[in-house]
Amino acid sequence: MSDRSSFPPVRIASEPELARYALATPLLSRAARLARWAGDGTRVDADGGLAQEQLPAAAEMLGLSGDAAAAAAGEAWRVALDTGLVRVADEDEGAVAPGPDLELLTGGSPHDVLALWSNALETALADASVPDLDALVEAVGQGGAVDLSGLDWDPGAEAEFLDGVLANLYRLTAGAEGADGVPVPLPVLAASMIVPSDMGEPTNDILEQVSEAMMRLDDQFRLLEPAGLVEYRPVDEELMAEAESESSTPAEEVDVARYGMVRLTPLGLHGLRTRLLEAGCRAPVIGELADKGADALLDGTAGFPPEATHAETEQWLASREPLSAARELLVAARGTDAGAPLRRLRCQQALSLVGAEAEPALREVLDDAELGGLSRVWLTERGLADVPPPSQEMIFWLTIDTVAAQLAAEGDSEELHALVEGLAEQHSGFFAAAWRVDHPQTADVLEAMGRLHPDKKTAKEARKAAFKARSAHGG
Repeated sequence: MSDRSSFPPVRIASEPELARYALATPLLSRAARLARWAGDGTRVDADGGLAQEQLPAAAEMLGLSGDAAAAAAGEAWRVALDTGLVRVADEDEGAVAPGPDLELLTGGSPHDVLALWSNALETALADASVPDLDALVEAVGQGGAVDLSGLDWDPGAEAEFLDGVLANLYRLTAGAEGADGVPVPLPVLAASMIVPSDMGEPTNDILEQVSEAMMRLDDQFRLLEPAGLVEYRPVDEELMAEAESESSTPAEEVDVARYGMVRLTPLGLHGLRTRLLEAGCRAPVIGELADKGADALLDGTAGFPPEATHAETEQWLASREPLSAARELLVAARGTDAGAPLRRLRCQQALSLVGAEAEPALREVLDDAELGGLSRVWLTERGLADVPPPSQEMIFWLTIDTVAAQLAAEGDSEELHALVEGLAEQHSGFFAAAWRVDHPQTADVLEAMGRLHPDKKTAKEARKAAFKARSAHGG
């Protein structure tokens, strides 16, 4: 669903709760009611769709009214057919009968219900990728054939666009508080698909593309809301009319919600995660590392944002005795590979959640070259007695390790810029000593500090130190 194959971790509701949501969605509940309503007198067309003359009765049974009632009834029937809630019993006569999966809605497991809902969702997504039917009618050529070139519509590209939009919505939602996050303004979502990440001020052409994308998404989310995928506040039609007039309100004074707001429901979060996994993407769930070893926890949370790391670690610690958990974390934090500094940072963060019962484990590694500095920090922060002072060599090693971990976790973040500036200010001879540190990433860290430090003289010192480190350590 996205070119980027790794997604932030999310909290997913339980299957029983999600199944209740699924059964209550208009998409699935209407399909189920139609499947139970169908009988000997129900007829379908050659494609299995509900016969045209029966659509009014189907719409009335579903309690639908208005111009779109018949179309909504037809859609519900297609969902029932696609999900196996109803079947064509006699293709020659067009007779129908209850499908093999209808009983699963009441007698199946929550997993069965969610599987049916997922199938129904695919039908809804396919429908949302089809252009407006009025445009189709206008594009009909001689002999009743549809001229797709006249529509400027590529079915594959349209489906790919919608998949990309939903993947971005998942990303924007995943880091927010709660199971379903916060509403995302439609312009933000449209821009995430159109505006290049390295573009400063968008051009008029780009803004026009964003506006067109918003209108497409407005239509699509209106179709997807009955599926239970999203909660959607449509684009304000009055706002669109104002935009076409000379008296439109300046953009900065307009309530952004009037341009449309969308958010994933708990069910939608589950549904999109399922699709992402099927597409081969990595889409973790908070708690999935709770029964695994400390090595899996430290490696698995390497790319998590802070809040998710905290939540995942809390669940991991909840089922473990503090002292044994601390020992397991410290063993997993060791190493000289490229990922080791970030593992030690995650270990330090995990240990901050462990009580004083873990003290023996931290004292056991005071003399460890890789963990001695970390353990001293932990013991000192808790005000515990008899903490031996670190050697100068240990201080510098821990500093290099910490910066390496921050680089791996956040890249060139504001926090890292502040850390680099602070180190150079606090230790006047920092670079003169740092290049000698026997750490696998000393040269890389010094090179990064030279790139990040705003003072040209200090940056030059860092780069010189990085050159010395590479020469001294053969890198």
